[in-house]
Amino acid sequence: MGQCSKRSRGGGITAVELDPQTAQIYSEFYPNDIVIIADAHEYLREHFREFNFIWASPPCPTHSILQMTRFSDKSLKFPDMTLYQEIIWLKTFYKGDWVIENVKPYYKSLIEPSFQLNRHYFWSNQKINSNEFQFDFKYTKIRDNIQLMQNKLEFNLNKYKLNNYKKRQLLRNCVHPQIGEFILKEILLNQKGSFV
Repeated sequence: MGQCSKRSRGGGITAVELDPQTAQIYSEFYPNDIVIIADAHEYLREHFREFNFIWASPPCPTHSILQMTRFSDKSLKFPDMTLYQEIIWLKTFYKGDWVIENVKPYYKSLIEPSFQLNRHYFWSNQKINSNEFQFDFKYTKIRDNIQLMQNKLEFNLNKYKLNNYKKRQLLRNCVHPQIGEFILKEILLNQKGSFV
């Protein structure tokens, strides 16, 4: 949710979400988008040629530095290799523009990211001039304060019947609107044709 900035969105966006409740919330925020309830990883594999731009955000908890805070062997998890599968897949088979986003991992990245903005790594086939990005958002200072996160991320979830864990999860999965907007504008600048 919130992968593309509200400020820079046009029509024609297809969003893929596995959780029906999250898909419903997404639909209410973006009523003009097409929302498909499916496994985004499999949907990408089966439908990638149908799109002229792909933004993917594979699951990040097993890559996050927070994994280092799990002291019980039972709570430690192997890194989810979906991230690297999608990078390799798009690099090899996809001819359109693409961006894959994930958190900075606790280990040395297996595929060097194209650029980094804030706490996120990005892989892309587009050149993004990340040095021009100005950003003062300190995620770690507000990550457990739902109201502050909602304000900063421009998503108000108060009307939904969600427990605090689910609200935090949805908000933590958002890319900050300024980051999404910056990347999309950079891609538009790189394109010779029009972007829909």
